[in-house]
This record gives sequence, structure tokens and C-alpha cells, in this order.
Amino acid sequence: MVFGRRKKGLLRKEYDEELLELMYRTKDEWEYKKGIEDSVFDKDGLLFSQTKLAEAKYFYLFKEARIREIKSTKVR
Repeated sequence: MVFGRRKKGLLRKEYDEELLELMYRTKDEWEYKKGIEDSVFDKDGLLFSQTKLAEAKYFYLFKEARIREIKSTKVR
């Protein structure tokens, strides 16, 4: 049974790292879209909705990471 626990721990660590990478990419995407939205003179509803969607995705992943108690060792 020890092998099952070790495998479970390795899988959890792998998925936690994948979740963190996805969080970083989503945050970068959100900040990029927010920057575009701030620099555009004529505000567009589609651009605004895409920015809000990117923000919602990031905060969803952020909440999931908090629930799973994931701590990042990388400095970005």
C-alpha cells in the first residue's frame, strides 16, 4: 500500500505544479489584456468582456490553489 500513497503524492505534486504554471500563464494573459484595455481610446465591449473573463479565470485558479494549499517556491 505504500506504493499507492507515494504514487498519489507524486501525482498531486505534478498536478500542483501544473496548476501553478497555468495560474502564471493566466495572470500574464489577464495583465496583457488589461494593459491593452487601458491603452485603447475607444472602449469596446468585446475587449472588456475578454479582460473580465481572463480575470475570472485567474481568480478561480487562485482560489483552487488556496484550497489545495499550494505554496510556490518560484519567484516570478
